[in-house]
Amino acid sequence: MSVNPIVEFCMSNMACGSQKTFEELEQDPNLDVLEYGCLSFCSQCAESLYAVVNGEIVEGETPDELKENIYRFIEENPLF
Repeated sequence: MSVNPIVEFCMSNMACGSQKTFEELEQDPNLDVLEYGCLSFCSQCAESLYAVVNGEIVEGETPDELKENIYRFIEENPLF
């Protein structure tokens, strides 16, 4: 049984622009993509687009950059 990387999004941050990234990653069957009302990284949320990947913050200036950075992070930090 394989474990998928977990990518968590804050709804407030999605409203700031990471919604596109969320929707694209949600289509990837190799990821578990979740959304929460708040992830309690409010200063992070105000500064940039971000997601929490396996417990670590990954940022991007644009939705596309965020997506690229998330995939790079997953590649460079395998779960096993």
